[in-house]
Amino acid sequence: MTIKTAIFGASGFVGGELLRLCAAHPQLSPVRLFGDSQAGAALEDVHPHLALAYPGARFERYEESALEGVDLVFAALPHGQSQSLARTILDRGIAFVDLGADFRLRDPAEYARWYGEPHQAPELLGRFVYGIPELHREAIRGARAVAAAGCYPTTAILALKPLVDAGLIDPATIVVDAASGVSGAGKGLKDSTHFNSVSESLSAYGLLSHRHTAEMEASLGAKVLFTPHLSPMNRGILATCYAAATGPMVADAPLQALKAAYADEPFVHVTERAPATKWTLGSNAAQVTARYDERTGRVLAISALDNLVKGAAGQMVQCANLMLGFEEAQGLSTCGVYP
Repeated sequence: MTIKTAIFGASGFVGGELLRLCAAHPQLSPVRLFGDSQAGAALEDVHPHLALAYPGARFERYEESALEGVDLVFAALPHGQSQSLARTILDRGIAFVDLGADFRLRDPAEYARWYGEPHQAPELLGRFVYGIPELHREAIRGARAVAAAGCYPTTAILALKPLVDAGLIDPATIVVDAASGVSGAGKGLKDSTHFNSVSESLSAYGLLSHRHTAEMEASLGAKVLFTPHLSPMNRGILATCYAAATGPMVADAPLQALKAAYADEPFVHVTERAPATKWTLGSNAAQVTARYDERTGRVLAISALDNLVKGAAGQMVQCANLMLGFEEAQGLSTCGVYP
């Protein structure tokens, strides 16, 4: 079965990663590559690493008529843009996986609070399932619209959710410090992401107000103090999470809770070692660990993943596989690229 696939934002970093993953997927066939800023440009000029996979392909400007015959839409657009597209896609009955933040939050008031503007399609919020398969697999299977989770929330939630569910940590005390590679800022050039700004530097940003906090709190049922950092690397996220323990426990109780939660998960590896982003490079895998510190009465949890794969394009493909009835790991690798 060939699934004719349209990609919005195909000229960006996530768009390129979606194209790379689709090239290895036996069912997903990209037939429409929407990239307004690169409309008319040859794919090989924008994504030269994909030239052999898509000979002669070009980017085009979106027109509604271009969705004719499309079975699946991936949208990798800045927040706000999917709100104007969603109704057309859904009314056509096309399976839709959106990576933007537009439909991740259920409450339009929460969206306005964190994104500083009213939601333009609040009536559609209830039609989207939040897209972390490890948490919402069965709901995703029956969905026609999925809002794939953000890269930072995916990293933190995978580390913390089993600990909250097991009652090992106080959800009112969670602190998340996470560092992301520069690709997480997107392809557009900014002063803060110039090579000279990023190289040999580690910086924090979004203090007390980063938008991804809302997703973490909604999924964990918690209050989260989240501080993101920009790391001088291309890819990867490492989240180091802390919370007060609910009581004394053996040192590896949090680790055992992670092992129990993810025993059958194809893309989550629970390790006794401290994870590194390099272990997940290019793969859809996440590496997690956790410990209880008796001295401070706190629990430490750490998670690493590739922000462009499990944190973006890979998660989108994983969700699409579930939605379309394919094997969940189809076209996705658990093996990182090393060194």
